[in-house]
Amino acid sequence: MIKPNFFILYVDSPESSASFYADLFGNAPTEASATFAMFALAPGFMLGLWSKHTVEPRVADIGVAGEVAFSVTGKTLVDSTYRAWVAKGLSILQEPVEMDFGYTFVALDPDGHRLRVFASSDA
Repeated sequence: MIKPNFFILYVDSPESSASFYADLFGNAPTEASATFAMFALAPGFMLGLWSKHTVEPRVADIGVAGEVAFSVTGKTLVDSTYRAWVAKGLSILQEPVEMDFGYTFVALDPDGHRLRVFASSDA
């Protein structure tokens, strides 16, 4: 079975986005150029940031569908992450709220990609 281990966000400026995510993750990209940057996340899982201006085939819009989700343990970590991201100046699309799957909030990266932090109701 094929299992996903790499996802790519199309961005306006990979250099600017790499700086944003380096600050958010607390670590530098493993690869960086003018058109692409890559971060090692969980073991065997990668995040790529590819210039929307050079990706082939071309993309029309970015940040309009889908989201990057961060599963955390407990409401306290959701709230502390929310406060930290607000302090960093991230735009908040949804403030912390209880939903059917758990406690969550949604922020936006500089290109409008949704970043969801949540603590599952099952935890």
